[in-house]
Amino acid sequence: MDNKPLPGDAKGVPVITQKQALRKELLARRQAMPERPWRTELLQRVMRVWLIQRPDTVIGAYWPIKGEFDPLPALHRWKEDGELLDEPQPRRIGLPVVDKVHRTLRFHVWYPGCPMEEDAYGIPKPKDTEVIVPTLLFVPCVGYGIGGYRLGYGGGFYDRTLATLSPKPFTVGLGFTDGFVDDFEPEPHDEPLDAILNENGQVWPLR
Repeated sequence: MDNKPLPGDAKGVPVITQKQALRKELLARRQAMPERPWRTELLQRVMRVWLIQRPDTVIGAYWPIKGEFDPLPALHRWKEDGELLDEPQPRRIGLPVVDKVHRTLRFHVWYPGCPMEEDAYGIPKPKDTEVIVPTLLFVPCVGYGIGGYRLGYGGGFYDRTLATLSPKPFTVGLGFTDGFVDDFEPEPHDEPLDAILNENGQVWPLR
């Protein structure tokens, strides 16, 4: 067993310990966030307006857990808008299903009323629906910082998944203003998101 100390900061505090503490703090802050319905509605509006400029017809998202913002109402509206416009390609929404062997995510078609079942982590997932490959992927953020960097739950599922998808989808982080960390320091392996939205609008890239 390797007993070498973990890399630390200038004060010698291991980076992993710092991230774990930050994650715990941000999750508690999100769970206790005031004015949640109002903030959620604002971010729903931001999403709907932001999507107008996108050409995508296949979007991956997530089932909200632990106080996460719920992107599904805005995406259902986006799908309905495509039907009203009578577009040649139907708009489709995918939710993640864990590949236990490779610890990556596949995206299966989701729609309101879709048959669902719980995965190994107790998170609802579509049951026996078609696998799709998103060109745009909405990713939940426990925290986020300048440069498009995201703090997740530490499982690495999204990083491994993005490494396998070709072409790589456009990635968009979703979070509330409470999740912003002004001094967030990414690790060398962290890949920045292409964009981040919160209830105030697009916060990355800076406009």
